[in-house]
Amino acid sequence: MTFAFEKIDTALIDVDALPWMPFTPYADDAFLKLIKVNPVSGEWITLLKIPGYMQLPKHHHSGTVMVYTLSGSWRYLEHDWVASAGSFVYETAGSQHTPAGVGDEEVCTLNIVTGDWNLIGPEGQVLAIENWKSMVQRYLQYCEANGVEPVDVSSFEVR
Repeated sequence: MTFAFEKIDTALIDVDALPWMPFTPYADDAFLKLIKVNPVSGEWITLLKIPGYMQLPKHHHSGTVMVYTLSGSWRYLEHDWVASAGSFVYETAGSQHTPAGVGDEEVCTLNIVTGDWNLIGPEGQVLAIENWKSMVQRYLQYCEANGVEPVDVSSFEVR
């Protein structure tokens, strides 16, 4: 008998082959690239790309969020620091932030999220909840609408 864990292996993900998806309905000029999801832990990994002038909605999350800045500069309106290329931000669970670009250069970040990511409205209400499952649904809908062959971003098997 072979157990599932015995088939799990390190696999290379061809990130360039994955599509950039608009982050609608929250922002038409923000784009996500879903790289990997882990339904067991609730972790989802994305690239996020926004114009330098953009402010995204305030968010709250149930788990940790780790953000590595690849290009551009950004900050949280609630903090004094500015992250730039090479910066690493570790967000604790239960914290709220309003991300905003700083400057004119496009911002691109690698985001590792565990659990739910709640978008918060101006009155403190939850506008939407994003998580690994909603990201997979977004990805599959985008692929279907654009004639893109989806890759199983939830797989742990070598392909």
